[in-house]
Formats: sequence, structure tokens, C-alpha cells
Amino acid sequence: MTAVLFASLFLFFVINVPIAIAIGLASVAAILFSGSIPPIVVVQKMFTAADSFPLMAVPFFILAGSLMEFGGISRRLVEFANSIVGRFSGGLAFVAIMASMFFGAISGAAVATVAAIGTILIPAMVRRGYDKPFATAVQATAGTLGVMIPPSIPMIIYGVLTGVSIGALFMGGILPGILVGLSLMFVAWLISRKKGYRGDEKSSLNRIWQTFKQAILALMMPVIILGGIYGGVFTPTEAAVVAVVYGFVVGFFIYRELNLSQLKDILVTTVVGTSMIMFIIATSSVFSWILTAEQIPQVVANAILSISKNPIIILALINLLLLFLGTFMETVAAIIILVPVLLPVITQIGVDPLHFGIVLVVNLAIGMVTPPLGVCLFIGCSIADITLEDITRAVWPFILIMIADVLLLTYLPWISTILPRLTGLY
Repeated sequence: MTAVLFASLFLFFVINVPIAIAIGLASVAAILFSGSIPPIVVVQKMFTAADSFPLMAVPFFILAGSLMEFGGISRRLVEFANSIVGRFSGGLAFVAIMASMFFGAISGAAVATVAAIGTILIPAMVRRGYDKPFATAVQATAGTLGVMIPPSIPMIIYGVLTGVSIGALFMGGILPGILVGLSLMFVAWLISRKKGYRGDEKSSLNRIWQTFKQAILALMMPVIILGGIYGGVFTPTEAAVVAVVYGFVVGFFIYRELNLSQLKDILVTTVVGTSMIMFIIATSSVFSWILTAEQIPQVVANAILSISKNPIIILALINLLLLFLGTFMETVAAIIILVPVLLPVITQIGVDPLHFGIVLVVNLAIGMVTPPLGVCLFIGCSIADITLEDITRAVWPFILIMIADVLLLTYLPWISTILPRLTGLY
């Protein structure tokens, strides 16, 4: 049954079947081959996986991100970031990264962050003389901050699977997100110095204050969301609903850049994005159930532990596995499939599940910008109108620094756990 599961999955990948459908068909093939499991189990498992209150946060955070994008909030975040860091060498690259950090604290999704900020900043960088591959690589890698900085959709899914507090995961992602953001800025600065990309003139305190006032309502959104979660006022799912209401009120009544004619596009974007994620969750849950029934997690755990019982070596092997799988597997599917397999391993070697969750999310985020199937690369390339081959060389310095960040997070667990412990969330 296991052989049929993986062989059929590999076959579907080779013939380029969409990943959610490939996982579902592979699961059905394995169940039919077993002959002892009724096919109705597939439907039951898919429904049970999707019928989760915490997962209701997913569509609402996607909707909130769309409202931010159409409601003028992303533009104001860009202007505020530009007033702070635009004066440095490669200033617009810094702006792309900082604005992505701000927007990631609203949307919880990488693709939404690349689309919302990239449509503004990639053309702006090109007009200022930045070459397209560099501008696109900066924005694509900065977009991954959307799943590291809370709220994060992958962290919600990890929390649902493992029982780790989603609030603690959100708090644990703050320092890693800042670390990665600063690292990307450092690489952008080095390349910009080498290529002669100059910044703007130094902003006056008055300009910083004016852009801050324009962006204050946008900046307050993550404060309200995360403050409400950490303060026990509402759950992450309720926080997502609050984000939607807040985004609509600000965009429609205060900024007045949101209108009723745009709501159709916003809702369609939300429905399509939610459907993709939930379909992956549903089919991956069947796949994971088969793995568990066949005791594959125990087999994998024993195999890894037979190589070494040294946590340093085992974590290195797990990181290599995650980097490899992230290049061709969608993040949500990878989390749902890998967590049941890897959780027994990390618990046996004494690794904190919270710490592992942060490492897992950051590691798989690298896959979003790793050729050949990096989804953020595709979004960036479509905005810049360049090919994947054009961007490949430009993105590698950013990928390498992100790998270095993963190693720091892996072997310095306090970076991920100190804030949750200090705040009593974990």
C-alpha cells in the first residue's frame, strides 16, 4: 500500500498533475489497492480535516490581505517605509523588504505580500535604474516574510496539527521574521553598493511624520490583531474576522479607495485562494492518515535515529530534507504530510515542538523562492515580465542568506522561544 502511494504520487508529479489533485489521487489509488478500506473513508477524512474552527482563520486572513491591497493600505505602507530607509544605497530594495514585513503582519501569506507590494515597488525600482532580475528577486524573497511574521497561515496549520498554541507560534515568529528581514536587507545593500544603486535624499522628520500619519491606521492593524490574541481578547480565528472588518472600514470609509465594484474581485481572489489551500489540506489529510496507518512515521523515525542520535546531526538531516522537498512541494501540503512523520523524531531527541514549528515554516518558505517551482518567483516574474531563467542567478544570494538564517534558528532555539516564554504564552 505504501509503495503504491508513493509510486503513484511520483507518477502524478512527473506528468505535472496539480499537487492537491496528485496527493488525492495517490491516496485513492493506495486505498483501492488495499482492498480492505472502503473508499468512503477518503470523503470522511477530507471533510473532517476541513471542518476545523482554527482553519476558519485562513479565508479571513486572505480576505483581509485583499482588502489591504485594494484599499490603499499597501501604498501607504510603502511610502512610510520609503521615508525611513529610502535614503540608503539600494533604498528601494530596503523599502520592498520593510513594506513586506509590515504587510506580512496583516496578510499572513507570502503570495499576497509579493502581489500587493511588488506591483508598486518592482516597477518603481526598474524606473530608478535597478535591473529587473534584482528588483524581482528582492521582492520575491521579501514576500516570504509574509509567512514568518505573524499572523501566518502555515503556523495556523502547524498549530492545528500539533496542538501547539497558535498564539505562541505567532509570538515565536516575530524575532525570526525580523532576523530574516534584516539579513535580506544586508544582501540587498551589498549588491546595491556593488551595482551603484543610490538611495533617495534623506527624509526630513516632517516627511517621516506625514507618511506615518497616513499609514498609522494600517500600522495599527497588526497591533490590534496580535494584541487581541496575546491579551486573550479573541482567538486567532476571531482576530482574522476583526482584521476583515477593520480593513473594510479603513479602506471604504476612511481612505475611500475601496469601492463596491472592487468587492467582486476581492471576494473571487479570496475564494480561489481559500479553495486551493483547503483542497490541499483535505487531500493531504488523507495522505497523512494512510502514512500513519502504515506506521511510516515510526519507520522514518527509526531510520533517522539509526543514523545518529545526535540532535545536531538529525536537525541537519531534517533541514536538508525540508530544503529539498520545499523546491517542488507546496508549503501547506508539505506541512500536513511531513509533520506527522517528523514530529516523533524531534520529540525523541528533545526538540521543542514550538521551536521546530518555526524552523519548519522558515525552511519551507525558502522553497517559495527556490527554482523551479517557487511560487513567489512566478508572481514576481509575472509582475516584472521576465522569465524564471532571468531571475535565477539574481535570487541565489538571497536564498543563501536565508539558509544561513535557518541554521541560526535551528541551533539557537531561544530566538524562537524567548518571546513566547517571556509573555507566558508557552
